[in-house]
Amino acid sequence: MSYFDAASAAPLHPVARQALQASLDEGWADPARLYREGRRARLLLDAAREAAAEVVGCRADELVFTSSGTRAVHSGISGALAGRRRVGRHLIVSAVEHSSVLHSADAHEADGGTVTQVAVDRTGAVAPQAYGAALRPDTALACLQSANHEVGTEQPVAAVAELCREAGVPLLVDAAQSLAWGPVEGEWSLLAASAHKWGGPSGVGLLVVRKGVRFAVQGPVDERESGRAAGFENLPAIVAAAASLRAVRAEAAQEAVRLRELTERIRARVAESVPDVEVVGDPMRRLPGIVTFSCLYVDGETLLHELDRAGFSVSSGSSCTSSTLTPSHVLRAMGVLSEGNVRVSLPSGTPAEDVDRFLEVLPGAVAGVREKLGAPAPTTTTVRENVLIVDALGKRCPIPVIELAKVIGDVPIGGTVRVLSDDEAARLDIPAWCEMREQEYVGEEPAEKGTAYLVRRVS
Repeated sequence: MSYFDAASAAPLHPVARQALQASLDEGWADPARLYREGRRARLLLDAAREAAAEVVGCRADELVFTSSGTRAVHSGISGALAGRRRVGRHLIVSAVEHSSVLHSADAHEADGGTVTQVAVDRTGAVAPQAYGAALRPDTALACLQSANHEVGTEQPVAAVAELCREAGVPLLVDAAQSLAWGPVEGEWSLLAASAHKWGGPSGVGLLVVRKGVRFAVQGPVDERESGRAAGFENLPAIVAAAASLRAVRAEAAQEAVRLRELTERIRARVAESVPDVEVVGDPMRRLPGIVTFSCLYVDGETLLHELDRAGFSVSSGSSCTSSTLTPSHVLRAMGVLSEGNVRVSLPSGTPAEDVDRFLEVLPGAVAGVREKLGAPAPTTTTVRENVLIVDALGKRCPIPVIELAKVIGDVPIGGTVRVLSDDEAARLDIPAWCEMREQEYVGEEPAEKGTAYLVRRVS
């Protein structure tokens, strides 16, 4: 089985396993106690903090360990907002942040704060000037991920950090995906990350708050971790997390070159061997190891099952794989195709042979899924005044787009197809199909049931 979902959770690094086993024997006592076992545990905790801080590029007393990366994000955002409440209650986030950031933004807004969500381009990147334009006198905090977790696009953190510094606004960086590959550039103020993203054990996050940043811990205060992370430290996991972070960073430069070659191979071969596919994300400014593409006329969940049966573990942002039947907020913000979406994220050490085998299997898997969807339940089409109406109500991704593709040739050039759909994914996938097929997406309008999406044939 080839595991290609390292962006969700990387396999446990050998160094993490060794450190975890060793610290289970040495680090079981309370590090806050003064007796021998407590002092030994404290030494381990201090050494782990020093090691992690060195890799991050901060002072040891600026870094605390939390129970997860999500907890680090929530604590960082709430503490920074509370610490700068006198300035104002305005928060800036990008449209493609991790859900932990967006959930914090929702909670802040529900509590009476204001939130500006900065849009991204089709590669998933923000424009620094868009952050500059969003800054206001009452802005308390800005948040920007270092690299996107779904498409791998790196963000211009240093440029945004400089704009925030000039405005006197702290910037919180979610560095979960990138920290293993190198330090976060720029004069950021807060940083959050998660150990299971770099091959450490799950249940360990880290939060960095630079000296001079106003910060007020929310909720009951605990004496541990500078009062910023309540509860007894999971010391063996913390030691393993710090040890594995140092180990993967030592290997990062060489492994990044190798993984970039493999991901470029995937990007090129997928575009060549799979018809009607869109490879998404920035082709240059991207993390090593992450490739994301979407396939027209494909049910994402079915494709993932086919690849799983073939021995490949991948993930997807398609609405077809979601219980909410809505596409990934990242793909939606980018305005790219969501149906048949596949994210391949290669862990360190992935053999080139596994990638080659994936590229051999993928075209047949996609073709097989498309064949299964070739005869969907009949839809009703009518023609009114040079407008062909496709009734795809009740049909789910990717059926509305399949039905559109079937009938676009039945209208004359300049004619319009009106697709009726109540599937939220159609709002993203129909415009994406038009761009791929060089047809004109006219827009949407309310219908008696669902929404009508208008497409004009231009070729």
